[in-house]
Amino acid sequence: MVIFDLICPEGHNFEGWFADLADLEKQLEDGLISCPVCGDTRIMRTPSTFGLVKSKTQKGPGALPEDKAQEKAQLLEQLERLTEKIKEDYQDVGSQFTTEALKMHYGATPKRNIRGLSTQDEEEILKKEGVDFLKVPMLVRKPSGM
Repeated sequence: MVIFDLICPEGHNFEGWFADLADLEKQLEDGLISCPVCGDTRIMRTPSTFGLVKSKTQKGPGALPEDKAQEKAQLLEQLERLTEKIKEDYQDVGSQFTTEALKMHYGATPKRNIRGLSTQDEEEILKKEGVDFLKVPMLVRKPSGM
């Protein structure tokens, strides 16, 4: 899995998880990716702010490709569990994340666990206001038959 930073013409930044660059390009070409804030499908890839690289150390002589498949399956299973746990424990407030976080920060509404979407500009506002938040990518599965 590869995470790419994406942006719509309205300036809404978001992330997408793809099998590889070819998968991203195919989905962009087919118009399958839409902005989670405004729904626009004219999406472009933007430079990522960070990335993870696994070291190339061998587990031993003659490491088998099955090891990689098993490792990938385990990672996907962990991501699925994390995604489900977040969905269970955090209320989805969608694109109202910043508004709801600020309301809680200033005591206008009771504190609770929330999740949702935010733009880079909104994240800067939250940082300036002293609101603690964490960006966590969520695993999204394509519906069967696609």
